[in-house]
Amino acid sequence: MATQHDELMTKKIPTGSSTKPVSNTERRGSRRCKITQLMRIRPSDPKKDHFEDLRGSVSVSRSGVFFQSSESGYEVGMRLFVTMPYSKDPASMAREYLAEVVRRDVLPTGMFGIGIKILMEMGIQHTYHFGPGQSR
Repeated sequence: MATQHDELMTKKIPTGSSTKPVSNTERRGSRRCKITQLMRIRPSDPKKDHFEDLRGSVSVSRSGVFFQSSESGYEVGMRLFVTMPYSKDPASMAREYLAEVVRRDVLPTGMFGIGIKILMEMGIQHTYHFGPGQSR
């Protein structure tokens, strides 16, 4: 006898002549929040082609981030340095993380949907500007 919980967790989708149950069980370890936070993303491997991508997040969780990018250099398994929240303000408290690309989707817009998993925090990223006209 199927319980109400079983009926809610299994959805039958018609695909031609046969139907297969599809599970809608959430596989993520933590919930996602739809937060837009500016990030600076670059490859951590010096052997990879260098790029610097400044993007806003689409959704964020404790262990991952999803964002959209026009940069085609992302590959699943690629390690990245991610600074967030990114700001050019010298007093900002941005943190740098080591992350890994776990998802790369081609979107209908021609952009890429990139999912990254945060592996570890590298520390606070300090930004100092000692340009002309500034004295100590």
